[in-house]
Amino acid sequence: MKKNAAESGLVVKKYKKRSLVGGAFHTIRKRKATAAGLIIFAALIFVFLASLFIRYDAIIQGDVRLRLIGPGLRYPFGTDNFGRNGFLRVIYGTRYSLAIGFGGSFIAAFFGVTLGAVAGYYGKATEILIMRFSEVLSSIPGLLLAMVIMTVVGNNLTNLIFAVGVTAIPIYIRMTRATILTIRDREYIEAARAIGLPVFRIIFRHVLPNGLSPIIVTFSANFGIMIITAASLAYVGISIPIPLPEWGSMIESGRDFARAAPYIMMFPGLFIMVTVLASNLLGDGLRDALDPKLR
Repeated sequence: MKKNAAESGLVVKKYKKRSLVGGAFHTIRKRKATAAGLIIFAALIFVFLASLFIRYDAIIQGDVRLRLIGPGLRYPFGTDNFGRNGFLRVIYGTRYSLAIGFGGSFIAAFFGVTLGAVAGYYGKATEILIMRFSEVLSSIPGLLLAMVIMTVVGNNLTNLIFAVGVTAIPIYIRMTRATILTIRDREYIEAARAIGLPVFRIIFRHVLPNGLSPIIVTFSANFGIMIITAASLAYVGISIPIPLPEWGSMIESGRDFARAAPYIMMFPGLFIMVTVLASNLLGDGLRDALDPKLR
């Protein structure tokens, strides 16, 4: 009898209904690849916190007598052509690259979700106007659009975040509009309209929260794209001002020494690769965790 009760308890525990967040964490815990992405992100946050203790002078001042020293115990990532410590510069650059990833994704999500929600809820002329704007924006290659923005507004971190964020706005507009179209005519939305709630309260309080899953997944997956776009801009000479050690600009600065000192490009490139990999792994896991058909 006790054995049957224990077995029943295990079955109930295994198949009990979980909340959205609880189900997401349960799926992430079961998927090793997604858990690895989450661990990598946690490690990047730790590296970011460590970068706050590095003095600015330590990453911009060099000694020409120490130029182009290979990786070793004293300089784990070697030194660049100015004799600057590559390890400290890569660690310090984490703050810029993570800021670009999060900041660019936030800008794209904020404007894209807002415009997509308005288009999907109102429809008619408003929807046509917003969707035509989205089509025009998406017809311009993202890298070219970011280059034009940076050329017009100037090279600094804030402008770079804005430039890479603008390139992803059409993705959020289309996705949010499609989500809103499936929700806007449901009974609880009709009830909210019937009691006279303001339109924007209905959109942001009742409509959007029920369509957040694809937005969260897109935000996670888009994080790595922001960093790659910024690195691509840096490779053609459009980035934050020298000598700030953003990963993309570090790769660009080591281009002339690709044969003599490949480690100058290799280590920031590895950090970009690992960050993008973690972004994709986490995005895939969140997609499965937040999709009710796959849970």
